[in-house]
Amino acid sequence: MPGLLGKKIGMTSVFSADGKNLPCTVIEVGPCVVCQVKTVETDGYNALQLGFEEQKEKHCTKPELGHFEKAGVSPKRHLAEFKGFDGEYKLGDTITVDLFNEDDFVDIVGTSKGKGFQGVVKRHGFGGVGQATHGQHNRLRAPGSVGACSYPAKVFKGMRMAGQTGNERVTVQNLKVVKILPEHNLMMIKGSIPGSKGSIVMIEK
Repeated sequence: MPGLLGKKIGMTSVFSADGKNLPCTVIEVGPCVVCQVKTVETDGYNALQLGFEEQKEKHCTKPELGHFEKAGVSPKRHLAEFKGFDGEYKLGDTITVDLFNEDDFVDIVGTSKGKGFQGVVKRHGFGGVGQATHGQHNRLRAPGSVGACSYPAKVFKGMRMAGQTGNERVTVQNLKVVKILPEHNLMMIKGSIPGSKGSIVMIEK
C-alpha cells in the first residue's frame, strides 16, 4: 500500500465536531524523497523507495553514497519501500503529508518500546497463583508447570515463558486520521501507536 515515513512526536488531545475529547498521536510525516523507482522490467515488481531525514555524507558507506548520487538526492537516514502509488514518480520527487486526507484510515508500523527481561505475568498476561497462603511464599507470579511429561520428556517449542519483552516490529491497523497540518508536515491520528517519542514509523494507507 502507498505510504510515507514519519517520526513520532508525542501525544495530545483534540475536540471532535460533536464535542468529544479524542486522544491523538502527533506524527511528523515526510517530506519523503524518491530514491529509487522499481519496475516489473528491472526488479520484478513496482514500488517506490522513499528516503526520510537528512544525513551527513561521513555517516554513509560508499555504496550508499553512490545510490543517492545516482538518484540525484542528498543522503537520507531512513529508507523504506512502498507499493501501490498512483501516478508517475521520478527520482528526486518529493512526497508530502498531502498524500493523506482527514478521516482516512491508516496502518502504522513501528518498533515497540523495549522492556527488558520480564516474567510471564507482564510478558504474557498470566494471572499468577490465586492462593497466597499455605506455604506459597514467593511463588505468586511463577509460571508453574511447563508441560514436560514422561514421553516425550521435553518442553515443546513455543511454550510461553519469561524473556525479552518489547523492541519488536508492531503493526496497528485502521487508525483514523483526525487532523492534518500540511504547513508543519504534521498528522494527528486517533489513539496510540507503537514506539517511543522520536522513533521512526511507517504510515500506510
